[in-house]
Amino acid sequence: MVAPNQTGWQPTSFLLLGMAGLEDLHAWLSIPFCLMYLVALLGNVILLFVIATERSLHEPMYLFLAMLAVADLVLSSSTVPKTLNIFWSLSKEMSFQACLTQMFFTHLSFIAESTILLAMAFDRYVAICNPLRYTTVFTHLTIAKVGVAAVARSFCVMFPTIFLLRRLPFCGHHVMPHTYCEHMGIARLACADISVNIWYGFATTLLSPGLDVVLIGVSYILILRAVFRLSSKDARRKAVGTCSSHACVILMFYTPAFFSFFTHRFGHNVPHHVHILLANVYVLLPPMLNPVIYTLKNKLIRKKVSQVL
Repeated sequence: MVAPNQTGWQPTSFLLLGMAGLEDLHAWLSIPFCLMYLVALLGNVILLFVIATERSLHEPMYLFLAMLAVADLVLSSSTVPKTLNIFWSLSKEMSFQACLTQMFFTHLSFIAESTILLAMAFDRYVAICNPLRYTTVFTHLTIAKVGVAAVARSFCVMFPTIFLLRRLPFCGHHVMPHTYCEHMGIARLACADISVNIWYGFATTLLSPGLDVVLIGVSYILILRAVFRLSSKDARRKAVGTCSSHACVILMFYTPAFFSFFTHRFGHNVPHHVHILLANVYVLLPPMLNPVIYTLKNKLIRKKVSQVL
């Protein structure tokens, strides 16, 4: 029995229902979720190991890949284990503090990954449009600063949401039709005005991942313009091939994430289980496919990974 904390109108724990309306399919849904999570863990750990142990991969592009792998591991590991517990009916409860912690690390890793993808787009822009300046722009010190900036930016964006949620009264509402805790999912259980939470979430989404998408788009427009000016077909093919894997990752990462975000605010006619499914897609599909895409598209990584395996 989940007892509400009447002192602050906050529940001591939340009861997560998983895919509300699809409870009979939880056991079947757990199979692809579990397999995808295992592939994500294995792929990202192998990628990190190869980049860490192979000195020839200590270049800016590969160091960004290592950062992306760490963000992917945090993003998927923050949510999927609890989701599987819910699907297997092992534990559907989560304490209020644990819920806030999960929400914090899920969104933090998402914003950090968005920042890293922007840095990778700029890396490709300099490599193709200004190759002579590449080694002076992307030094190891610059890469370290990008990593620190990604974490600091994510922390500054997400830290206020903890206090925005803690100030809300929940009046004993503790049943959450979701597989994990996210900012607006928690806020909508409150029995008070949550307009501050809504506008803060909207503003931070536009000013962090939203701005990142715009800047990434500008980078790729400039890259494509430079590529089509190249006289050699082989050079054009090589440049497009270098960027295609990054473009696939960007589409795969942002599309379900923004769909989930806008569904929270405007998609009242979208079936709830569809919304929850897509909310799980953006925390599981990119971490699973990122190492696969980069390994298949990059000959050097593919060679080193095959040697490890």
